[in-house]
Amino acid sequence: MLLMHASVLLDDDFTQVNVRLADGCVRAVGAELTPAAGEAVLDLAGDYLLPGFVDVHIHGYMGCDTMQGEAAVRAMSANLYEAGVAAFLPTTMSADADETRRAIQGIRAVMNAPEQRGARLLGAHMEAPFLNAAKAGAQRPECLCSPDWEDFLSMTGGDVSAVRLLTLAPELPGADAFIPQAVEAGITISLGHSAATAEQAHHAADLGASHVTHTFNAQPPLHHREPGLTGAALTDDRLFAECIADGVHLHGDVVRLLCRAKGAQRAVAITDAMEAAGMPEGAYTLGGQAVTVKRGQARLQNGTLAGSVLTMKQALWNLIHRFGIAPADAVRMCTATPAQSVGEKVCGHMVAGSPAPLTRWSGDWQFVSIIE
Repeated sequence: MLLMHASVLLDDDFTQVNVRLADGCVRAVGAELTPAAGEAVLDLAGDYLLPGFVDVHIHGYMGCDTMQGEAAVRAMSANLYEAGVAAFLPTTMSADADETRRAIQGIRAVMNAPEQRGARLLGAHMEAPFLNAAKAGAQRPECLCSPDWEDFLSMTGGDVSAVRLLTLAPELPGADAFIPQAVEAGITISLGHSAATAEQAHHAADLGASHVTHTFNAQPPLHHREPGLTGAALTDDRLFAECIADGVHLHGDVVRLLCRAKGAQRAVAITDAMEAAGMPEGAYTLGGQAVTVKRGQARLQNGTLAGSVLTMKQALWNLIHRFGIAPADAVRMCTATPAQSVGEKVCGHMVAGSPAPLTRWSGDWQFVSIIE
């Protein structure tokens, strides 16, 4: 199929080009492309055409949770595709070692035999267990521990290749040895669920950490004499900073602060969604804990936020319409930048090989459809 007169983000601005889509992937991008004999043509009449979203932090979707294993992850892949997501990192919760091992095995199985019509699985995001129990958030404190490579090998069945992103608290014993070893193994290290000082966070970046998990959440608030992990996230150019742009986890001014401090090249829009995303409000679970979803908020029984019910297309809409982020920056935050934050060079970019689905948006930035 040739998509004609599409406004595509190339470099720093939107440019009207044509895009060839075939066999579930972008094949070519350019104003000079013309229809081949018998090729279907869709004229977008100047509408915006974006690469599929990339979500590097998502626990669940439409009643399925990463921790439930292969069948649930497959369902997430298929359902996220329908929502315009081209690639994702199913994200684990705190659990015992056996549960974590089974979750990683399920993720690995889908990576080895992907859904034919599903969002690409780039690897696991292990958000636990190497977290500070004092900043557990919705994670189960009794399942948390200090970073240890042998424990990590046990949790992954001896094969760490399925893990693309791993969150840890850099102040914990063992972090200094674990971070460079993980980076050497090709794993992106994210700092989160942490009471780290700014100095400890910068030191972790010296060791190879390059990402911060849901910035501002599950970490001490920014203080003018003790900036902590949040201050380091905003100022250290080596760190990508995740942002939950649902209007619940962060005040609008904080979203704008993060975007101004990091720029679209380092601000990463995520959903941190749990199984209730895409579902009616009501009773759900997260990591075996009861969660109530009401008025767009997912909370444990004690009131703690338990992930979100955000989708990536809603995150993009919120960034543009609710928080006033420039459309080009908002698009990067939902596509190219999350991909780059985990070393992905194809998904999230409008380049040859970039997978479907693409998303179409009107001139006033309303979602129109997915295109595959």
